[in-house]
Amino acid sequence: MALSEAQHSGRTVRRADEIRETDTVRHVDELSEAELSAFLAGIDGGVSSPAPLESGEVIVFTDYFRVQ
Repeated sequence: MALSEAQHSGRTVRRADEIRETDTVRHVDELSEAELSAFLAGIDGGVSSPAPLESGEVIVFTDYFRVQ
């Protein structure tokens, strides 16, 4: 899958085109080890244990990514 959209443990990680004031935004450096592993696997299209990320969160990495 492309970097811009990847399926991971029932969640989709996509580049976020816009960020709303109500969005929860976290920088990749704020993620726990488990959250970081799930996020990186999600953008790489990999498969691992269920993602501990919440739907709707926006993660700042090399771009803005929304977990869905």
